[in-house]
Amino acid sequence: MILVDALYINSGGGKVLLDYLIQELEKTDKKIYYLLDNRIKDNIQQIKDTNKVLYLPASFNKRHLFYKENKNLFSTVLCFGNLPPNIRLKAKVYTYFHQLLFLKIAGDLSAKQKVLYWLKTKILNHLKKNTDYWLVQSSLVKNGLVKKYGIASDKILELPFYPPFDNPVSSQKFPNSYLYVSNANPHKNHGRLIEAFSKFYEKHNKGVLTLTVSDDFTELVNLIQTKQKKGIPIKYIGFVPRQNLQKLYAESEFLIFPSLTESFGLGLVEAIESNCKVIGADLPYTYAVCEPSLSFNPWQTESIIEALSLSLQTNEITKSKVKNEISTLINLLD
Repeated sequence: MILVDALYINSGGGKVLLDYLIQELEKTDKKIYYLLDNRIKDNIQQIKDTNKVLYLPASFNKRHLFYKENKNLFSTVLCFGNLPPNIRLKAKVYTYFHQLLFLKIAGDLSAKQKVLYWLKTKILNHLKKNTDYWLVQSSLVKNGLVKKYGIASDKILELPFYPPFDNPVSSQKFPNSYLYVSNANPHKNHGRLIEAFSKFYEKHNKGVLTLTVSDDFTELVNLIQTKQKKGIPIKYIGFVPRQNLQKLYAESEFLIFPSLTESFGLGLVEAIESNCKVIGADLPYTYAVCEPSLSFNPWQTESIIEALSLSLQTNEITKSKVKNEISTLINLLD
C-alpha cells in the first residue's frame, strides 16, 4: 500500500496541487492510504471506497504517533508537506519539497514567523535522513536543498506538475488589465504592488488591477479601499474557486507577479496557459518557469512602476519553460 502524507497541506497552491495529485491517483488501480489535515475534510477530491483516508490535526506529535503505529504498513510513502517521516521506515520514501522559506527566510516576515520557520528548518535538518529521495519543482529548489542541507544532488528529482485547465475558455481580454492571483501573506508583496499601480495610474490614467485578496487581511484591504476612494481602479475579489479562475485569466491581458519568494509560482503557469503576458519579478523562480514579457525588481516600487509603464507598449509573448510531470510522479509510487 502507498501512503500519501499531506497532513500539513490545507490551503493555497499546495492544496491545488494536492487536489490534482489525488484526482490523478484515483484514476489508477494503486492502493492508496491518504493522511490528510482534518481542516480539509469537507473540501477534498472523491476517494474510492477501496482506498483509505485518515484525517488528523496537523500536529507533529499526531504525525509521529501515526508513523510509529503504522511503520510496517506501507511499501512506498510520499510526504507532500516538505517534511520527511518522523521516523525511519522500511518503505521507500519520497518527500515533495516546495517551500522556499525552508531555504531562505524572507525579510518581510514578522519576528514570530521568522522564529517559526527557523524552528522548522531545524526539524527538517533532523528528519532529512528519513527520506530516500526529494522531489522538487525546479532547479532553483534543488540547488537550495543541496546548498543548505547538504543533500546529494542525485537524491533530488525535478518533477514539476500542475493541474491544467480542463477546457479552453473563449473570452476577449480587456486591454491594460492586470491580475495577481495569490493569497496575501507578507512575502507576496501586495503592498509595493498597490503603491506602484496607484502611481502608475495617476501618471497614465490607464489600467485596472484585480487582486484575489480576502477581507481577512484587514490592513491590506484598508489600503486598497483608501486607494479606491482616490479613484484608483483596484479590485479585491477574495478567494476564487479554481473553476472560476480560468475565466479570470482569460479576460486579463497581464499577470503581474511581484512575490519575493516562490518554489514554483503556479499562477505563472496558469496565466501562460491562458495567454496572459507575464510581468514577473526579476528573481530566479520566474525564469525557472518562463521567459516573462517584462520583469522588475520586486523590492523597488519605482521598478514596478517602470514595468507597468512599459506594458502599455509591449506585445512580447511570454514563453513557458516547464512540462507537466504528473505521470512520471505517479509511476514512481509502486
